[in-house]
Order: sequence, then C-alpha cells, then structure tokens
Amino acid sequence: MPIIQIDIRTQYNDVQEQALLNTVLDAVQQSFQLPQTDRNIRLCVHAPHRFQVFDGLAQPALFTQISIDCFAGRSLTAKRRLYQSLVQNLITFGIPADHILILLRESPLQNWGIRGGQAACDIDLGFQLDV
Repeated sequence: MPIIQIDIRTQYNDVQEQALLNTVLDAVQQSFQLPQTDRNIRLCVHAPHRFQVFDGLAQPALFTQISIDCFAGRSLTAKRRLYQSLVQNLITFGIPADHILILLRESPLQNWGIRGGQAACDIDLGFQLDV
C-alpha cells in the first residue's frame, strides 16, 4: 500500500502522463510484489520556478523526483531492484538517469490507519512485506 508521488517540471500530454504513472506504479508493484489493485499514486507538475533542482543538470526541465511512503520491512535487495527498475523505466521517457531522485520513506505498520481506521498491523494486508 505505498503512497507514491512523482514531481516533475515538464508538462506532458494526458497519454504521456498516464504512461508515466503506470510505468512508475508497475516498477513499485513488481519490485515489492504487490497486487495490481494496490495503487495510490499521483503526478504533480510544477512550474520550473516553483521546483528548484540541482545545478549542473544537462536538462533540468526533465528532473524527476519520486517519493514513496511505504510500510517498513522490504529487503535491501527489493529496494535496489526498485531503484534500478524505476530508472530503467524512466529512461524510456527520455529522462536521463542522473536526473532521477528516488526517496523511499518507511514507516512501521502501527503508523498507518487504513481500511476504516484500523491500524495496518491489526489486519491481513494480503501481501508479504519481507520481499
């Protein structure tokens, strides 16, 4: 049940935006072995003057930041698989690998209130965290 946010500085058309959302979601679902129905993802397009990025980027308009909030418990191997998959998928959009920043924030299950206000640690999530 990760919450994913993609922050970009370039405006894409609707079809491209859907493709971008889907490619990021696919990488997270595959790397963390999540069901296809598990989705909570948003795309935020910022005017360049409202989203400052690192100096020295060849194409600063293509800078892409992906923030993922998720339950704690995934292995370092799964995280590495996720990072590599995200970068490989985004390269197909013409985004240089060094223009992608991925932030993974993990929280314990008891810090998530889901499914009608229950603590995530009190219910069967339907998937494994220790992948």
